[in-house]
Amino acid sequence: MSREIKVRNFHQAKWDEPVIFELSNKGERGILFPEIEKEIEELVGDGISSLPQNMIRDQPPKLPELSQMQVLKHYLRMSQQTLGADFNVDIGQGTCTMKYSPKINEKFATDLRFTELHPSQDESTVQGILEIIYKLDLYLREISGLDKFSFQPASGSQAIFAIASIIHAHHEVNGEAEKRNEIITTMFSHPSDAAAPIVKGYKIINIYPNEDGLPAVEALETAISERTAGLLITNPEDTGIFNPKIKEFTRIVHEAGGVCGYDQANANGILGITRAKEAGFDLCFFNLHKTFSSPHGCGGPSAGALGTTEEFVKYLPIPLVEFDGDKYYLNNEVPKSIGKVRAFHGVVPAILKAYSWIMSLGGEGLREVAEIAVLNNNYLLKKVLELRGASAPYAEGRHRIEQVRYSWEELYKETGITTEDVTCRMVDFGFHMWSSHHPFIVPQPFTLEPTESYSKAEIDEYIAGLKKVVNEAYENPELVKTAPHRSVVHKIDYEPLDDPDRWAITWRAHLRKNKKK
Repeated sequence: MSREIKVRNFHQAKWDEPVIFELSNKGERGILFPEIEKEIEELVGDGISSLPQNMIRDQPPKLPELSQMQVLKHYLRMSQQTLGADFNVDIGQGTCTMKYSPKINEKFATDLRFTELHPSQDESTVQGILEIIYKLDLYLREISGLDKFSFQPASGSQAIFAIASIIHAHHEVNGEAEKRNEIITTMFSHPSDAAAPIVKGYKIINIYPNEDGLPAVEALETAISERTAGLLITNPEDTGIFNPKIKEFTRIVHEAGGVCGYDQANANGILGITRAKEAGFDLCFFNLHKTFSSPHGCGGPSAGALGTTEEFVKYLPIPLVEFDGDKYYLNNEVPKSIGKVRAFHGVVPAILKAYSWIMSLGGEGLREVAEIAVLNNNYLLKKVLELRGASAPYAEGRHRIEQVRYSWEELYKETGITTEDVTCRMVDFGFHMWSSHHPFIVPQPFTLEPTESYSKAEIDEYIAGLKKVVNEAYENPELVKTAPHRSVVHKIDYEPLDDPDRWAITWRAHLRKNKKK
């Protein structure tokens, strides 16, 4: 690698590797278990006949049949075809907040004393993990200013659905659920802030940005009516622009009888600086798998920590973890609970890693995380705006918080190179650029977020990659248009994604669809 050029001479392994079901050969085994000895069977039974009949399968599960060596080769080949937070500079993951998860936290989450626990164990035998859940609740209360947290939601989107369910339950108690059927959100809030309430049956009212990229107070006042159930909003929004009038937003919604929910899936730039309480929110959630150590949900277990003010605690999913001064216990006596949004107590490995991360940093460390994230982001903003063809729509000349929604519109007009083309060429140098930037109000969008994890040298390396691709776009656009050339990644044909009959998310679904044909 030339230290002057900074762009690595990267070439990724590319295997023509079938899915594991296609590698299956009937009768092959990785392990051959010995037959049970007669004496043992007489003592403990065969392990099957004592099970209730309704728990016994009619036929064995249709699993791939392979030798150990085949399985090992398959997954090693697959691993060589991936990019990830521990492998490359993935600043281009954008709103998904990829960051370094300390390996000691991963060690805790794989310790046998933790992994061998079962959620149905008696409370007296799991006091340790209940204590961690309870104390993480206390820490998030301090970070948000709210009064109680549930860790049952298994993702941010599920936490948003739970918020929509709590809003509905609240209005149902007040006898207004039928009338209040609208949720207000903004176009640059996370798309799930609109999608999840729709699943609950709400109509969505979207507020569009003004010339500064912010939702205007006047637009909110126009959207408010007697049908308003609540507000679901991200701040800063996915543009990285912080709304300084957010407390006025919550005041207006409250005066209209609505409930305010704060999407803090990404709180990386505001830890220890702003809180949901002071902004006037009734409900909020954090993605533990984005802000608090765990890998993003696509790359690991996820957890949407859902918090409320005292008024709304009675609606939280059950069970809640409580402490009576002597022992920790599961409280199912929550009078108006929305019930369960997931089995058991949520994704506990993510809870454990978030607890460890907060404990290791402390209050001052959490604020430093935010300060470094903001510093990194604004350094990156300055460097990107020096690239020919790049821009950062809205809030011109102003700093951003933790990320920026950029645009390659000028590059596209001058060269015909799209943001997807840049994405595909960047992977030739071992970089990652996210390809989803909803909503596509910003033309040819690309969203970058460096977080606190990346050094100045790594940010400079990433910028050097972008600069090289930009130069190629003007000098040899065909090279960029036909990328990637040194990666397993390929261009996506987006058309089939709009036709459910042309794709399948599981092998069984694939077989069913082929059978219909």
